[in-house]
Amino acid sequence: MKKEKEEDLEINLTGEEATTISSSGEVKPKWYQRRNKSITTETSDKKETPEGLWNKCPECNYIQPTTELEENKFVCPKCNYHHRVGSDEYFEYIFDNNEYTRLFDEVVSKDFLGFTDLKPYGKRLDEIHAKTTLKDSMSVATGKVHGEGLVVACMDFEFIGGSLGSVMGEKFARAVDYCIKHKLAYLVISKSGGARMMESAFSLLQLAKTSGKLSQLSDAQLPYISLLTDPTFGGISASFGMLGDLNIAEPGALIGFAGPRVIKETIKRDLPPGFQRSEFLLEHGFLDFIVERKNLKEKLAQIIRLFRK
Repeated sequence: MKKEKEEDLEINLTGEEATTISSSGEVKPKWYQRRNKSITTETSDKKETPEGLWNKCPECNYIQPTTELEENKFVCPKCNYHHRVGSDEYFEYIFDNNEYTRLFDEVVSKDFLGFTDLKPYGKRLDEIHAKTTLKDSMSVATGKVHGEGLVVACMDFEFIGGSLGSVMGEKFARAVDYCIKHKLAYLVISKSGGARMMESAFSLLQLAKTSGKLSQLSDAQLPYISLLTDPTFGGISASFGMLGDLNIAEPGALIGFAGPRVIKETIKRDLPPGFQRSEFLLEHGFLDFIVERKNLKEKLAQIIRLFRK
């Protein structure tokens, strides 16, 4: 009997008909036989998991729903890794009731040099404008932080790596003028790879321009707070990024002029653990303190009140 079952099973696995005859002479399929030979689904009917539902932390590989990450302000609950976020998110985290007024959005970049690398600069700008709602690598807004007035200029790494161009310099300068006119504190959130090479010397001119405008803000006795986030490099760290009345940073942010790989290849030596991270800079006196994103709003309100006194 056992041998017959094994033979029947083997026949069924090979795709041959497997039946049995009842005492009444009725032909019935075996108990193990599929009623349908196979389950088929057309490729067009197959459903794939939508992108963006899950997020994997690049630091500890912890996987969680994106909605939970958003609720935690894009900070990993396991290792406290601060994911990069854009200006819209920072404005939401900082301003009361997510109420703020955007400033200087009418200022946009142009290819006045006719620069071309892998593609024309003008075409690159058109593609970015088509993909995002960003006007340039810096967005400026003003609102209240626990009732205290504040102007925030925030960089977007999504726009050509948050690079410093003539538009960023102009928005920065106009924001300073706005602060002086309305007697408001100024916060700049840096997240940039440095100067925008497509604008050549016009980009480098912004280092002097922004630094000069900060001297006017200082003369007006208004506070300038520089928040450095991951990554902040090149011309930003060589100019207004390190000129704050308070220089603060998010945990684990990579901050410097040249990157650690470039430095290591240049000096031919291994770098200290945590080199160029915000904790390393705090230990060596380049930062005043490190603030977690969840505490940023409260800290800013406290700082503004202290400077006002």
